[in-house]
Amino acid sequence: MAVDAILPVFVALPLIVSAVTALNPWKPLNDVLAVLIPAVNLAGGIWLYNYTSEHGTIAHVIGLYQGGVGISFAGDEFSAVMLVATMMVALTANWFAIAAGETAARFYTPLTLVLVTGVSGAVLTADLFNFFVMIEVMLLPSYGLIAMTGSRYRLVSARMFVIVNLAASTLLVMGVGYLYAVTGAVNIAALEGIAAGNGPATVAAGIVVIAIATKAGVFPVHTWLPRSYPSTSAAVMGLFSGLHTKVAVYMLFRLWVVLFDMDPRWNTLIIVVMVISMLVGGFAGLAETTIRRVMAYQMVNGMPFILVMLAFTNDEPRYALAAGLMYTLHHMVTVGALVLNSGAIEETYGTGTISKLSGLARRDPITSAIFAAGAFSIVGLPPFSGTFGKIAVVLAAAAAGDWRSWLVIAVIVLASCGALLSMMRVWKQVFWGRPMQHYPEALNVRPRLIAPSGALMAVSVAMFFGAGFIWAISLEAADSLLDVASYTSTVLGDDPVGVPDAAELQGGQN
Repeated sequence: MAVDAILPVFVALPLIVSAVTALNPWKPLNDVLAVLIPAVNLAGGIWLYNYTSEHGTIAHVIGLYQGGVGISFAGDEFSAVMLVATMMVALTANWFAIAAGETAARFYTPLTLVLVTGVSGAVLTADLFNFFVMIEVMLLPSYGLIAMTGSRYRLVSARMFVIVNLAASTLLVMGVGYLYAVTGAVNIAALEGIAAGNGPATVAAGIVVIAIATKAGVFPVHTWLPRSYPSTSAAVMGLFSGLHTKVAVYMLFRLWVVLFDMDPRWNTLIIVVMVISMLVGGFAGLAETTIRRVMAYQMVNGMPFILVMLAFTNDEPRYALAAGLMYTLHHMVTVGALVLNSGAIEETYGTGTISKLSGLARRDPITSAIFAAGAFSIVGLPPFSGTFGKIAVVLAAAAAGDWRSWLVIAVIVLASCGALLSMMRVWKQVFWGRPMQHYPEALNVRPRLIAPSGALMAVSVAMFFGAGFIWAISLEAADSLLDVASYTSTVLGDDPVGVPDAAELQGGQN
């Protein structure tokens, strides 16, 4: 069997096991599979990174059809890194769900494994329509997970989640259909450079980008995220924070490099949108009333730090993309840790409302330390992953040496101050202050609830001390993303079918 045939296995394995867990009534086995399958895909992602680092991009077409015709999967260092990161968050979130007793719900585990299926397929697909399919595979279990308890508040928020994502998915499939109508292809490799000033193709690709940006929670279509994510459980919010938005980041990076050929005409628009998104995400958390709602705005705040790097790819594309990826890895780990840590507090005290909690620093020192560590990381203070994540972003922005650099760096500092104020507000009201009067002194956050968030913060510390290693991985991933010729030739093969010519499309409009 050719080594590339392993790519569909990343999708098939969690899907098959999800069916097994749906039929199996024995909870202990389902709990094991809930963490084992993400762990297997994580190990597979490490193998994929090592293999592609040595041998280059690999690709597989289901049914061995010619390139450009069948359902294509492709793996390079960039997709491998994203696969490893998403599986790490999925594993940790499921670990927390087991500790919190959430997997007692009959279909919790199969739904999360279907979500893992969609994520694995989304970061490995080489076809835009198949990407849409994988997004839907992610969303269908998400609808169930976000409304699983059936409480009135959660169902109302689930409605918001469903409406926005259905609208975004409709827009996405319309964009993909329009792209096929004007180019005759939806294979990503076949669309190389097609959106770099090619009229209708650019419009079609723009529709796809808007739909994906909506799913990423980017301003001005961001408000649904902090309204819906915190209403579900901490385990589900941890899953969503590391999977839904980061799959969107992956595809936006891929489309920007392959389809748009890093067209500089969009740089100003990208900067304007991302700068506003930074400010909104940085300061809006100051008005929220629960810990996880504050964390939701840190998710909104983090996305533009990542995506603004696309506007600097004309100066130092390798460093800009690597900086965006490094910040992505930091953000997934840190926000995941903060969300799960907040969930541990909620599970113990029955509330995450800021005004109802106080004095936890004395009562739960380990939980408090994890929150403080996450807050330091979000702001960019050592010794946590956010330090070098933000340094990388600032240095990549500074490479342009013009007004863009000054504006973006200034807003990064300002938005970081907003995030600091939000986290200080939570710390002051929840962790400082007088001991709570209505809870027995013996009531504390249990170690098994603290462990998942503690593990993620340990990864954050390791990323700080191993920043050189993480940066090297990010650079290699950026190199693989920029090597469009290798990606295209591997995916399409020697005799591709239905590959449009960007130059002919451009000429046909003149």
